[in-house]
Amino acid sequence: MSEFRYTARTDQGEKISGVISAESEAAVLRFLDDKNLFPVSVSDVAGSATRKEQTKRRRISSRDIGVMYGQLADLIGSGVPLLRALDSLAKSTVNVRLRGVLNEIRASVADGKSLTASMREHEPVFPALHTAMVQAGERASFLEDVLRSLSQFLERLDELRSKVLGAMIYPALLTAVGLAVLIGALIFFVPRFEPLLSGVHQSFPTRLLFALSHGVRGFWYLILAALAGACGLLWSGLKSETGKRWIEEWRLKIPVVGVALRMVAITRFCRILGTMLANGVPMLQALSISKDSTGSPLLADRIAEAAENVRAGKPLTEPLRAGGLFPEQVIAMITVAEESNQLEKVLLHIADTVERRTNRQVDQAVRLVEPLILCGVAAAIGFLALGLLLPIFTMASTLTVK
Repeated sequence: MSEFRYTARTDQGEKISGVISAESEAAVLRFLDDKNLFPVSVSDVAGSATRKEQTKRRRISSRDIGVMYGQLADLIGSGVPLLRALDSLAKSTVNVRLRGVLNEIRASVADGKSLTASMREHEPVFPALHTAMVQAGERASFLEDVLRSLSQFLERLDELRSKVLGAMIYPALLTAVGLAVLIGALIFFVPRFEPLLSGVHQSFPTRLLFALSHGVRGFWYLILAALAGACGLLWSGLKSETGKRWIEEWRLKIPVVGVALRMVAITRFCRILGTMLANGVPMLQALSISKDSTGSPLLADRIAEAAENVRAGKPLTEPLRAGGLFPEQVIAMITVAEESNQLEKVLLHIADTVERRTNRQVDQAVRLVEPLILCGVAAAIGFLALGLLLPIFTMASTLTVK
């Protein structure tokens, strides 16, 4: 027996709350029905906190979720009942964590809950974007189309994310190798030359090189503490709204790279909003969800203002234009789409077009970053060689003169 907290209303509209012991949530609903009470909410007192904690630990990739949506859409489209489809997915899913979530969702649906309510119990796995679209599909009887649309949506986002991350692997590797070579030389290589060059006139690069070597070897713990402190400040900045805003402003000012990052955020916004509108989600709810899903605090502010405009009966595009984040071509297309009542189609078209341009901009940014990193690594190694070779050449020329 478990304890359930319920909220219900009487025939006269009076609100009643309480706690009851029952075997399942379905038993609580039957009890309330016998008492002529209309249930508003029913939650498991003991298991809700444990379920939330277990769900937080279940980090499931968006790729697996997208594949699951596609398979569920295929099963429902073939006429398989929802319970049997969930049971089949749970048995065939390779991801163990996703299998556990599907089993719990199947049990909730068997107890009489809707698919939307069952998914909301696992919020870290199924964000508000997903549950809002599934709810619209359940209400309007086009759940198969919604699930297929979600599958394609997650696939496109995963491709864009993989494109950006994959493009940054080589520059990051170059930076890591260059720093490792430089630090290793300062610790193990440079000290071997110091006794040999002690009696020779040392130029500024040589003195600076030896000073850096002494600093790294003698105060490595202070350097590590400073790096840890800097990482801690950066992490705390990423957690605070002010820090996120400052970092976002700085990122968007980077030449070429900033433009690519801005276009990635715009692509995500257009695809999320267009997909939700195409699947029956109300405009204000779609704007609220897409605002929190763009990954850009500055863009989220503009979308929040746009939502207020829509609530007041004004056009969507005025706040978007005021921020200066959206290109004028995108604003013009959204304006025409609002006037012709084809906003969802135009937004998805914008997302496809901007995504192609963004891929080219990411390639350009990577092609720009790679030579810059190579020049930096070459300059560091050149400085290392210059600091060691200059006194050797000076000593060799002195011996030649003698």
